[in-house]
Amino acid sequence: MLRRPQQIPEAIRGKIAKARVARLATIDISGQPHIVPICFAYDGRVFYSAIDRKPKRVAAEKLARVRHIRRDSQVALLIDEYREDWKRLWYVLVRGRAKLFSKRTRERSRAICLLKAKYAQYAGGMLSADAPIIKITPERITVWGEAQ
Repeated sequence: MLRRPQQIPEAIRGKIAKARVARLATIDISGQPHIVPICFAYDGRVFYSAIDRKPKRVAAEKLARVRHIRRDSQVALLIDEYREDWKRLWYVLVRGRAKLFSKRTRERSRAICLLKAKYAQYAGGMLSADAPIIKITPERITVWGEAQ
């Protein structure tokens, strides 16, 4: 049974739009969590991230997050902000399913445009036109702190 993507309340979307980094958690072959910081864009329905041109030790298809998503699409995405004033702390935890795609589609082109609009580095050449894209469809969302 397919689940409808869970929507994030409008009041929280502004904080997500301003957030510069998120943490993507995947599950490795032994069932252990693996987490990496990512750049991301949110279109109001799903999240997108790209495998960009930053230096990497292995080819894109051999990255742990890519291998893990191909094996198990269950992921978590954490977007947060830390402040010394703890009354202003917040986080959004998204649990959902990830999908990888590299074939040119309208959705993929749109994702690349969203990412380039958010990050000057991507617009400046750090994101190739053929970059693999990760799409995260929220299934469950937890909001805590000032983001509520």
